[in-house]
Amino acid sequence: MQTTVEHDPEVTSMQRGAAPGGDTVAPPAVDGYAVPGFDAVAQLAAASLDVAMVSLVLNNGSAYWYSRDPDTHRSPVLHPLYLEAARRGAGQVLPDIAADARYRDTPPLTGPSPAALRFFACEPVYTLSGRHVGALCVMDHAPRAGLDEAGHNALLQAARLAGAGVVLGGYLGRTDPVTQLPHRSAFFEDLRARRQNGAQRAWLIAIEVAPVERFNAFVRAMGFAYADELMRAVAVRVLEWMPTDTRLYQVGVTRFAAVLPDADAPLDTAQLDDLVARLRTPVLCMDIPLTLQPGVGLLELDMRRLDGADPLRQVMSASYAAQRSPRGWALYERSQDERHRQEFFLVTELAAALTERTELYLHYQPRVSLSDGKCVALEALARWRHPTLGEVPPSQFVPLAERAGLMRSLTGWVLDHGVAQLAAWRRAGHDVGLSINISNADFDADLVTRLQAVSSRHAVDPHALELEFTETTLLAHNDATRRHLDAVRELGAGIAIDDFGTGYSNLASLRQMPATCLKIDQSFVRAMDASRHDAAIVRSTAALAHDLGFRVVVEGVETRRIYETVRRMACDEVQGFHVSRPLPAAAIPPWLERAADWHHAEGGDAT
Repeated sequence: MQTTVEHDPEVTSMQRGAAPGGDTVAPPAVDGYAVPGFDAVAQLAAASLDVAMVSLVLNNGSAYWYSRDPDTHRSPVLHPLYLEAARRGAGQVLPDIAADARYRDTPPLTGPSPAALRFFACEPVYTLSGRHVGALCVMDHAPRAGLDEAGHNALLQAARLAGAGVVLGGYLGRTDPVTQLPHRSAFFEDLRARRQNGAQRAWLIAIEVAPVERFNAFVRAMGFAYADELMRAVAVRVLEWMPTDTRLYQVGVTRFAAVLPDADAPLDTAQLDDLVARLRTPVLCMDIPLTLQPGVGLLELDMRRLDGADPLRQVMSASYAAQRSPRGWALYERSQDERHRQEFFLVTELAAALTERTELYLHYQPRVSLSDGKCVALEALARWRHPTLGEVPPSQFVPLAERAGLMRSLTGWVLDHGVAQLAAWRRAGHDVGLSINISNADFDADLVTRLQAVSSRHAVDPHALELEFTETTLLAHNDATRRHLDAVRELGAGIAIDDFGTGYSNLASLRQMPATCLKIDQSFVRAMDASRHDAAIVRSTAALAHDLGFRVVVEGVETRRIYETVRRMACDEVQGFHVSRPLPAAAIPPWLERAADWHHAEGGDAT
């Protein structure tokens, strides 16, 4: 059995857990890390010396036990003899502790078992550099005459092996196994050491090798061996650039950091531009060239506030921002950092809102036919009313949902609630359809299954539904795109190409889309009455769409003048504030009742 105890005036915590085979074990710690190989060393010492118990006691109060006793389930208390052995720096042999006058008034020597120990011997443990760190002790229940030469040599060799384990534990505690660079714990240890040496300020630099999603794509495509080799290659480039007397740390899977040597003279722009240029140069990794998207962040740190700050997070915030800047490097900005933290807060709140709260709701924007003013469909639009922040605009939370991987959940929520509301309207006699936006994350073979399930659950004919895909989303996919779209059409649902004109579709791709509707983007519509070029684009796009068999919807119709201009073109439907703003569900039936009167007031079906 093996256990670890910390029993020192400055170390009062204790941890315990289950080891293989039912033994009780607590993970030992030296500078926060386990001592590798202690079990093997202890077993060899116990067998060669034929003792019941072996202990490695360190001079920081940590202890590691190995016992051959069957009853070893209690937490041992460090006897003064163990602490003395750990700190004295010399070997010792006590043939019979009970007969030794020095320990006559102390409690019996024990270990993890309650049985008293009579024989005790120890050898000091040193690191490879000669630093004394503790003692390796062997104990038995019966007195002995002492240790012969062979026994003493065996104990001495075991102590040396234990010292090597301590060194290895410290190395593993500070070193990344892939790049062999000191890692995050070492970074903070060294930063605190600088403060203890009197440093008042420090400049930190952080290097983000590639966005997480991009790096994960490397791993998926090439495997972990490729990713490891890539990080080693990038580390070499950074080390070649590093100022003299600067240590590089690997503080994350794709992240490096360093403390610059001169707190008063940070790097100039030429040096930073040089580093970014080196990182942007394609890396030849395992004979495959790869272009990265690096970001370099800088932070000036007040060392007096180190304990209450999170400097690594802050400098990584700068490097994250730098990845999205043309220059590739950036200084830390508190306002930008606060925005990132706010975004993280919103993402977590949105995830909760999608699963356990009632903050999300839908508005519906009507789409009307130009020929008879009938409401053809209602576009479902997600809204979010946060309990403390109030209304969070879709322009803020929808992109966050896309970046955080929540779009499938958000689309699922809109589908379920929107189709449920549509079913209620149709039962009340309102013959309208429902249009729902579908994101890039939703575009897979499961889409049709989800659509079938929600239609069946609410008893709504799929023909009453229309899925809106942006032009960019459709272009981002391969041949599978056509199969998924065909499956949606076979189910009966319509397909609308949303925001058309912003994705630079070529005519061949447009001709191949099994869409039923094309929605001309509002960016071409809003200034159409003042720009003959925009009007020409809308007119020619509408004619082309008709020739390809699409219905044409014009978005962004916000004024009567634009409405009249659109009516004179070959367009079928309009949507925009002039027709109606997005409305809550309760306001839709009254609006539908007024829609015919509104159409007649606008001039009927005149063209």
